[in-house]
Amino acid sequence: MPAKFGLAVENFTSAQRTPQIEDLLATARRAEQLGFTSLWAWDHLFLGSRQPFPQLEALTTLAVLASHTTTIELGTGILVLPIRDPALMAKTAATIQSISQGRLRLGLAAGWYEREFDATGTPFKGRGRIFERNLEICKELWTKDEVTGTWDDLSFRRVKMLPLPQPRPQVLIGGYVDRVLKRVATLGDGWLTYFYTAAAFTESWRKIERFAEEAGRDPGELHSLNQLPICIGSSKEEAQARVGPWLASYFDTPEWSSATPDSAICGTPEDCAEQLAAHLDAGVQEICLVPYEYDPEQVERFAGEVRPLLGSLVGAP
Repeated sequence: MPAKFGLAVENFTSAQRTPQIEDLLATARRAEQLGFTSLWAWDHLFLGSRQPFPQLEALTTLAVLASHTTTIELGTGILVLPIRDPALMAKTAATIQSISQGRLRLGLAAGWYEREFDATGTPFKGRGRIFERNLEICKELWTKDEVTGTWDDLSFRRVKMLPLPQPRPQVLIGGYVDRVLKRVATLGDGWLTYFYTAAAFTESWRKIERFAEEAGRDPGELHSLNQLPICIGSSKEEAQARVGPWLASYFDTPEWSSATPDSAICGTPEDCAEQLAAHLDAGVQEICLVPYEYDPEQVERFAGEVRPLLGSLVGAP
């Protein structure tokens, strides 16, 4: 495989559906058999009021998937870090890392849905600073035999949170604006983005590389992952006509970001391979596919019809 391909799981649905753990387990097992390298669970505590979105909590979902798989990596795409107590978050993640024998990866972000912050007593306007504080605490607890320190009203006195996760979970930071991209370059192991075109990815990744160099970090050590919808059909037009309404019912793309439904990979297997090759040529190291309607046939068709075409396309003029 010319790049890593992960798969989003349907722990988050539209208001008309409810996530089913048996479906998620079937997806996880089959994805591992087909050679996908990672599974990614969405994260919110709640979302929407008139049209609420049913969802299973991300870390709990990954813990269950870990017990039914053996090699595939397990990630959050993305976890809202400020609304979680950092000590509890660190312990939960370390436990999943132990259960999975080192397969946990964490996509983390500062969040955007203010009602979740109000409900958890977390200052919405200070979420960026709280994100950085919570991440620092988690890293301390994951990597040190003993932690002593005070962060705001959180006090740690010779805390030993054992066993330490081996290795500590990879941290991919999600977000769009420059201050977040600086956070990726200075605090994270890489960037997890959402519905970016290849051109938009290139523009932001260059900023991350520059921020890393300015901070004295090697940009080559940073990992990149783009979440992309995919709809394999009889033609590009037919697939686009199907995927548009589905994306509108499930996902939101902030107007102030470069995320767009136009990033969807659509068309025949040849069309899809060509579009994915453009992302790989742009430097995206890993792609998390969000299959149309989470249809198992889409997963099978990607593995059997699209992925074999990519080797000859990546890097082609």
